[in-house]
Amino acid sequence: MLGKNILLCVTGGIAVYKAAALTSKLVQAGAQVKVIMTESACHFVSPLTFQALSRNDVYTNTFDEKHPEKIAHIDLADWADLILVAPATANIIGKMANGIADDMVTTTILASTAPVWLAPAMNVHMYDHPAVQQNISTLHQFGYQFIEPSEGYLACGYVGKGRLEEPEKIVDIVSNFFRSDTKPLKGKTILITAGPTIEKIDPVRYITNRSSGKMGFALAEEAAKMGANVLLITSVETLPIPNGVQCIKIRSANDMYEAVMKHYKQADIVIKSAAVADYTPALVFEQKMKKKDGELTLRLERTKDILKELGRKADKPFLVGFAAETENVDTYAQQKLIKKNADMIVANNVSQTGAGFAGDTNIVTIFKRDGSSVPLPLLSKNETAQHILKEICKTLEKDCRK
Repeated sequence: MLGKNILLCVTGGIAVYKAAALTSKLVQAGAQVKVIMTESACHFVSPLTFQALSRNDVYTNTFDEKHPEKIAHIDLADWADLILVAPATANIIGKMANGIADDMVTTTILASTAPVWLAPAMNVHMYDHPAVQQNISTLHQFGYQFIEPSEGYLACGYVGKGRLEEPEKIVDIVSNFFRSDTKPLKGKTILITAGPTIEKIDPVRYITNRSSGKMGFALAEEAAKMGANVLLITSVETLPIPNGVQCIKIRSANDMYEAVMKHYKQADIVIKSAAVADYTPALVFEQKMKKKDGELTLRLERTKDILKELGRKADKPFLVGFAAETENVDTYAQQKLIKKNADMIVANNVSQTGAGFAGDTNIVTIFKRDGSSVPLPLLSKNETAQHILKEICKTLEKDCRK
């Protein structure tokens, strides 16, 4: 981060005290830091604190022009290599999502073309509110990135998700952002599906599978690190959402179908790593089914084939499917590649040690449309994800040269 210009926007919440520590750590890492504070933020910590820590003027009022030859919010907007909003309250997220510019922070952000990162901090119920989540989704579509809040004891007394991420972790994330000027997926939007689907039988019972979603989450995490704008569609509740990744939660195969069909047009690449149920109960009982003597026959009907449906689209994005097999892996993967009109199939034998569901490792082979294949050894799922994404980049680059 040496010499990088970071504009830290501090908004009003108890987590402002962490923003002071964040300022110090960014400066210690070699960054040039300038701070804008909202009026509410000034109630928690004095601007003088941030002035001392950043060794720069602190800005609080759009109409307080410190240098007559410059318009402050335009000058700051042009100066920044990165804008970091920390803590980001529900209020500032709402303003930014709706283009409201009524203070120094919002006018500067609207005037800037620099990357914008937000680190939310608020009450757990505020963070989960549909309005806040919709505003976050809107900002993701604008290309803004998020540093997800952590879980723990909140100032309001609740325990849950809403704590501003620790300053050390934020500095690491910002460092990674600047570490490489060449991010191979920068400017690309990737839609990734992950985990199982849940097919309801009655209010108590459902059909699902053993997929943990770890491979899809690893792909989302590594794609974000490589500069992509990532949309993750999943039913998984047990894994943390990777930083900088927008997540849409679903449950059933039909939910996933509708979510993918709604969002695929904004994606350059779709990676279908989810284990979507092939069948779903034809009849869902409103009340719990009671046990009876004798056998029970449950009638199932086919779910929609999302990968095949995408392969038929005239505006098909670069399409990557997954094939979890227990035999004849090469044959089934190559057949799937052609049948689904995919550009790449990532296949593995889930009965093989180290390649099954729920583990932290994988052994896959990447099959391409040109007939070539790339076998990978036993690797962590994050390492596997890195190789898959690099092969996607290679293929896209090759296609562009044709």
